[in-house]
Amino acid sequence: MGTNLDRRAFVARLLENRGGLLVIGSVGSPTYDVAACGDDAKNFYIWSGLGSTPSVGLGLALAQPKKRVVVVTGDGDVLMALGSLATIGVKQPKNLVIVCLDNGHYSASGMQPSATKAGVDLAEAARACKLRVEVANDLSSAERLREALHTGEGPLFIHALVDADDQPRVIPSRDGVAIRQRFMDAIGAMI
Repeated sequence: MGTNLDRRAFVARLLENRGGLLVIGSVGSPTYDVAACGDDAKNFYIWSGLGSTPSVGLGLALAQPKKRVVVVTGDGDVLMALGSLATIGVKQPKNLVIVCLDNGHYSASGMQPSATKAGVDLAEAARACKLRVEVANDLSSAERLREALHTGEGPLFIHALVDADDQPRVIPSRDGVAIRQRFMDAIGAMI
């Protein structure tokens, strides 16, 4: 991968002072990284359905056009969701940011190498799908990109080349019904 950006530190800096951001964490490490920043009713954790997170983010962004939606996902999820990147590119939701933590592995299932380890470039794929792309290759880029989460024009794809270290798991509730209800209540309270 060439770059060893600490994923947990990057996500923490990116989500610092998050305010009203609606944050969706994908299966495995991205959810642990988001939860490590502090559990929040505006977090929606996806515990299964690898490949579904960008579509969930798109649906939420279209349903809540006045709210900022941030999807924190990994390379495995995005690889399985390339079709959703194309749909996001066609729909052009201005309030959607996809943060792809690319470590070149399927962390949740045992660290098998992903296609990005073999050279597939998700930033170029996102560009081809008409998403605006920013590359994060050091912690200071989080400071610059944090503003884009709140005010930048989407759809934005942040490609963060991160280390493949297995960070301690910060595991929020796995009760899907409770997570959904809490998230919906939080959105309702923002209106």
